[in-house]
Amino acid sequence: MTKADIIEEVANKTGFTKVETEAVFTAIIDSISKALKNSSRVDIRGFGNFSVKQRVAREARNPKTQKIIKLQERYVPIFKVSKLLREEVSKAILRGF
Repeated sequence: MTKADIIEEVANKTGFTKVETEAVFTAIIDSISKALKNSSRVDIRGFGNFSVKQRVAREARNPKTQKIIKLQERYVPIFKVSKLLREEVSKAILRGF
C-alpha cells in the first residue's frame, strides 16, 4: 500500500477531499519526524511506537572484498508494533481476512 492508496482510502471513509486528506497525512508524518529528530518517542495506542536507537561505532567486513571498514556512530528510527495490532493482524491472516 502506498501513500496515495492510504490517502484515497481515508478520503473515501471520511468524506474529506484527497487534498485535505493529504494535508492531514503529511502533517502527521511531519510531526512524527520532528519528534524523532528531537529524540522523542511517539506512542500511538493500539498501533505502536516510534523511537530513536543509537548504533555504536564499530568495525564491519565487506563480504565481497573481505576488507574491514569502520562504521561511525549513528541514530536510526525504529518502530515497535503494539501487542493489540500484532494479534489482530495474526488473527486476520489466519482467518484468511
